[in-house]
Amino acid sequence: MESYEPDRLTPVQLAAMRRSLISGRGALTRRSLLRASGMGALAVGGIATLGACGIPPAKRADAGLASDDHSEKEKVLNFSNWTEYMDVSEDEKSRPTLEAFTKRTGIRVKYTEDINDNVEFFGKIKPQLAAGQDTGRDLICVTDWLAARIIRLGWAQKLDASNLPHAFANVSAQFRSPDWDPGRAYSYPWTGIPTVIAYNKKATGGRKVDSVTQLLDDPKLKGRVSFLSEMRDTVGMTLLDQGKDPGKFSDADFDGAIGRLQKAVDKKQIRRFTGNDYTADLSKGDIAACVAWAGDVIQLQADNPDIEYAIPAAGYITSSDSLLVPAQARHKTNAEKLIDYYYEPPVAAQLAAYINYVCPVDGVREELARIDESMASNTLILPDKEMAAKSRSFRSLSTEEETAYEEKFAKLIGA
Repeated sequence: MESYEPDRLTPVQLAAMRRSLISGRGALTRRSLLRASGMGALAVGGIATLGACGIPPAKRADAGLASDDHSEKEKVLNFSNWTEYMDVSEDEKSRPTLEAFTKRTGIRVKYTEDINDNVEFFGKIKPQLAAGQDTGRDLICVTDWLAARIIRLGWAQKLDASNLPHAFANVSAQFRSPDWDPGRAYSYPWTGIPTVIAYNKKATGGRKVDSVTQLLDDPKLKGRVSFLSEMRDTVGMTLLDQGKDPGKFSDADFDGAIGRLQKAVDKKQIRRFTGNDYTADLSKGDIAACVAWAGDVIQLQADNPDIEYAIPAAGYITSSDSLLVPAQARHKTNAEKLIDYYYEPPVAAQLAAYINYVCPVDGVREELARIDESMASNTLILPDKEMAAKSRSFRSLSTEEETAYEEKFAKLIGA
């Protein structure tokens, strides 16, 4: 378990986070292409807070251990999640799966959409976690890199497998054992977020684009290619194209990927590095092909029949948003019951039909087909075995590695 020290973010790290929050992964919507316009400013404010004030080292010896669980007497659960990451009724007055959970268990869920981005949210809960205090939340949903950090710091409670029979049995193989939480001792994925190749077949003259090599070398695409301003996605996809495993790469491998991308920048093959603002250019055909997030592709295809996607033979990067029970949470068992509930295939199908991201639950296809056959056959929501086998995760980074890698990446993209 790593020791806790105050965060002192470097200017490069701050710049990387700003990119993520304003136009990158942190700006991804769960159903629409852009979040509310004011969110970027709020997120940057959260970053400034994290970078400006250090919290005194206060990591307790018992941090992360189970707190007193009041679940038996207090049939409540405080759940913090991202906006538009939960199914709602057509009149938008109720949340069907949550209401069904309460009806079944008697546990009343206080559901709050107060996660706008990972950094800002971590800034909210870090002082209490560092002081060994209850955050007021029994269940949170954060992106894998932050989940890894919270676990390393000892600020997540170890889950009781006896309360998670559906989750243990049904979590998909590609999400079963990430390097930052082997065997899912502390977390379970809420959804997966694949990085794929997208292209506008009208702009490519009907040609398929299905590899990073094409993006970097095809002269017919020169100046009409974009990559993502998120380091893990762009470098991860390039590592795969070079035959390297993003889960095990070395410093030399990382430098090789950066060098490969730099050559494409120098010869003006790459038009620019973007957040999810590539969507408008791709739809218009100004960008012919790009590295893209699957959630965006699903949205674009609904409006433009020329948008296609491809899974490279070399593989693709998948990240995830995962559920954790914070240290000192009062209702751990109630939280575990909710996690397990969303791993029942009928419930998971109802959620997947609403949020349109990769469902991490096995056995959901038949249930989803009852709701929408097109979703059940969409491999960006339910990857088939061939696609799932190509999924790779970017490995966890030490603080030193993250600083060094972000500096190199920032130089590459001109940030």
